[in-house]
Amino acid sequence: MDHDSEKSGAGAQHEGKKIIRRVDRRLVTMVGVLYCVSLMDRTNLSAASIAGMMVELELIGNRYVLPRYPSLLRHLHHFPAPSTVIIRKLGPRIHLSVIVLLWGAVMIGFGFVKKWYELAALRLVLGVFEAGFFPSCVYLLSTWYTRYEVGKRYSVFYIIGCVASAFAGILAYGLMQMNGLADLTGWRWIFIIEGILTCVIAFIGAWLLVDFPDSDRVSWNFLDAREKAYIIARVQADRGDATVTAFSMSKFLRAGLDPKIWGYALIFFCTTTMSYAIAYFLPIILNLGMGFDVGASQLRGPIIVFNMVLCFVGLCIVGWHKNNGVRYFGVFFMTAGANSNIPAAMAYQANNIRGQWKRAFCSATLVGFGGIGGIAGCPQYMPGLYACMACCGLTIILVGILDTLFYFKNKAADRGEISIEADEDDSQSDFRYTL
Repeated sequence: MDHDSEKSGAGAQHEGKKIIRRVDRRLVTMVGVLYCVSLMDRTNLSAASIAGMMVELELIGNRYVLPRYPSLLRHLHHFPAPSTVIIRKLGPRIHLSVIVLLWGAVMIGFGFVKKWYELAALRLVLGVFEAGFFPSCVYLLSTWYTRYEVGKRYSVFYIIGCVASAFAGILAYGLMQMNGLADLTGWRWIFIIEGILTCVIAFIGAWLLVDFPDSDRVSWNFLDAREKAYIIARVQADRGDATVTAFSMSKFLRAGLDPKIWGYALIFFCTTTMSYAIAYFLPIILNLGMGFDVGASQLRGPIIVFNMVLCFVGLCIVGWHKNNGVRYFGVFFMTAGANSNIPAAMAYQANNIRGQWKRAFCSATLVGFGGIGGIAGCPQYMPGLYACMACCGLTIILVGILDTLFYFKNKAADRGEISIEADEDDSQSDFRYTL
């Protein structure tokens, strides 16, 4: 009898792993691909700049900086964060695929602008269309996995985007060679072709994206009702918030009274200040500042601290070493530290909150402050380095404060003195913070 029970338990565990792998292959891969085109479309401004756009559109002085701000301002639309509410109403397939299709159409339009202010206006439209993408992806992923699984999925999601978008520079360099075709300069073809690719991927997303595990909407060739019930049961056992309560604006906004939410947001702000500075200005620094040619041009708080130290070291090398080869080596430290912290910061907040609507609010504020980090990036070279170094220090301080708070809260909960994150309708007595 016991032997039969063991076989039954092993079989159920094996089936559960198969279900999780199916979710990984379908959900994480698809949102990673969409994030890839988001990164590609977000950073191709720098590639186009060194391909002749700055000269043709007369992007002198602050005119290069201004067009990047409207697309970063997209994140400010997240207060009070309608996107993470809308995705619950419309479903990810419609919400995300329409967003991607619209911004792809705008990208094509970039290839036909005649004046710099037309470019800035289109960047504003792009920002409006992109506004709901990243927080919706962060929120969607968090609903399918337990707390200690979601960090790995955030990392894979981010790595898919980064690895694929790393080839965006090579693609852009190839598209530059279309210079003169149809009487269009090379930088225009960068926007046109990449915009067309974005629209194609939007249609693929409408076909392959999956809905929330608790949704009754059908996802093509995906989990059946029994398999989705397994997912819901796992999440409920882990953090007790798999059940979606009725939306209430007061409950949604009440999450903003928790100071930890803003701590997570500030950590992400500091991280994206550096990652956006790298994305927008690194090709120009390599080209003009170092003399390289166009073609070359369970996560815990301690991981975030390590990444910031790595980034700080890279910043010092880039800023003050005399040898350009060594400075270029410092770029790798700087980029590795900044970009590694994006999934780390997302997992840090996802591990330490409960409740569907609080999770939705936190996803939006996190990404919202990330957008402010992009605006805060200083366009001047040395002041920009100083700002990034200050962000490294602030991140280390914030993680220290939060981890200390979490340590004492966990100890108090172990003694039975408090119940952590118990302000939700379905509090869970064994919930503990992740340091």
